[in-house]
Amino acid sequence: MSDLKKMYHTLQQDPFPADLKLTLGDQELTFKKRTWEIDGETKGLRYGENPDQPAALYEPVEGHLEIGGVKFIGAGQGLVSALTEEHMLQAGKHPGKTNLTDVDNALNILQYLSQKPAALILKHNNPCGAAWTDEGVSVALKRAFEADRIAAFGGAVVVNRTLDLATAELINSVYFEVVAAPDFDTDALAELKKKKNLRILQIPGISELEKLVQQPFLDIKSLSDGGMVLQFSFRNALLKTDDFIPAQAEKDGNVFLARTPSKQEAEDLLFAWAVEAGVTSNSVLFVRDGVTTAIGTGEQDRVGCVLLATTKAYIKYADLLSSKELGMSLFELKLAAIKDPEMKAQLTDIEKRTEEARGGLPGSVVVSDGFFPFRDGVDLCIDQGVTAIAQPGGSIRDSEVIAAVNEASPQVAMVFTGQRSFKH
Repeated sequence: MSDLKKMYHTLQQDPFPADLKLTLGDQELTFKKRTWEIDGETKGLRYGENPDQPAALYEPVEGHLEIGGVKFIGAGQGLVSALTEEHMLQAGKHPGKTNLTDVDNALNILQYLSQKPAALILKHNNPCGAAWTDEGVSVALKRAFEADRIAAFGGAVVVNRTLDLATAELINSVYFEVVAAPDFDTDALAELKKKKNLRILQIPGISELEKLVQQPFLDIKSLSDGGMVLQFSFRNALLKTDDFIPAQAEKDGNVFLARTPSKQEAEDLLFAWAVEAGVTSNSVLFVRDGVTTAIGTGEQDRVGCVLLATTKAYIKYADLLSSKELGMSLFELKLAAIKDPEMKAQLTDIEKRTEEARGGLPGSVVVSDGFFPFRDGVDLCIDQGVTAIAQPGGSIRDSEVIAAVNEASPQVAMVFTGQRSFKH
């Protein structure tokens, strides 16, 4: 069994060339393989998505791409691909593909959240928890962690402000694989370095992410037959609350119009839509007061997204109660409850309070990356006490979906985004 563990610690030999060139018509882009001098050795990526997949990271170094009159992100604008030894403040076990793509997707989200200190925890290229607040990154990270402390284990932490000591102490109190920030306070860095396997990445460009908001990158999807699909990367069209579209539909000569969100609801919807840009579709997000309260991702049906999100919310809520009150996870409590009557009583009490609190979802807003094809998903959201919903609109049943929020008591707000946010 000990031999099996070696696969996770063995560096794959990198057979990829030092340079890569991409020609599109009469335009040429040149990329250079990124390597680092670590412990006296030249090392590239640890490995790809799995330990038996060699991988290489390439940075654009020459050429700029323009398609259809739109200029793409290119040489000189590097973030993750531009990491040098200077920025790798601690290599830890040194990064593999999944570590860096988690950080990259966090930056994809954070480009829309520059207005406030924000913190994200990512795992498997999806956010576990996300939060922003005027109270600073330590508060944001604490709230993001408590949104889903189960999934956060072994994740990547990324913040958009200088990382301070309070944030570092929180990070070290849990197991994380990667932490990235635009800068680190001296005492915070010393604290983080106590965890020798932690990858600590300084990415100065995080402070200027807002400059990339409307500039796409060339998004390349490789097919299993060696073919490729090229597309413009997703660009969020909703950068302020005024960008939401009133939810309105007509059917049989009748006009259906939803309630307009309050200021707080609109701000939460805007935050949720920014986070949605980094979530695998189909997905829905629940948010309250600038913190994700539930994330349902990767489902094939829309109502399934809602069911997944709400189910997870109840589990995470009960787990947080168990952790804070008993110092054990929900699953440890369930195991103890099998033999210990006192623990069984504690479990019953926590489950009862979780049901009464509806998993902490009441007062949340919801965003959906695609329209609701039926009202069933909306009705489920309403049952959990949500107050406002944003979705692309454009379904033949928009009138029924609007009717659902209008029939709710109290009435639930709804707006359209006017764009879909699928991420495959």
